[in-house]
Amino acid sequence: MSQLSLANVQILYDRSILAVRDVSLEVPQGAIVALLGSNGAGKSTVLKAISGILAREDGEVVGGSIAFEGRDVARLAPDAVVRQGVVQVPEGRALFPRLTVEENLLMGGYTRSARECAEGLAAVYALFPRVAERRRQTAGFLSGGEQQMVAVGRALMARPRLLMLDEPSLGLAP
Repeated sequence: MSQLSLANVQILYDRSILAVRDVSLEVPQGAIVALLGSNGAGKSTVLKAISGILAREDGEVVGGSIAFEGRDVARLAPDAVVRQGVVQVPEGRALFPRLTVEENLLMGGYTRSARECAEGLAAVYALFPRVAERRRQTAGFLSGGEQQMVAVGRALMARPRLLMLDEPSLGLAP
């Protein structure tokens, strides 16, 4: 059984623009999968559909199905998708620029207990020592690479079973 399954997904924006037509894919448990395509092909739109955040941009899934571990997630609210174990690191990082690094990380653990958040912070700091050094710094003043580490760390705080990275190398120096 696939961990994630999309079958003939169609996504519409503004009730008139067909942005994605008949996308189907299977993501097996434990696999690393890349969704490739030219700019404007709908890669980010597909990830937003899986994450449940299309409505913020007046988009909607109008056909097909999106299932995670056999359960329909196509019309779940974003927080319900996260609770199912699906977490996205959005393109452009989308940090809260006025919050500290640690506050941004804790936002990623909002579905977890205080103990789980403490464990998550320790794990993120072990994975990204630079983030640990910057934990009290305002996130908006970090470099692009540091912000990307915080964005990934924030996603990891939710203990995802499926982690989706949208343009993970955007803005990073070689």
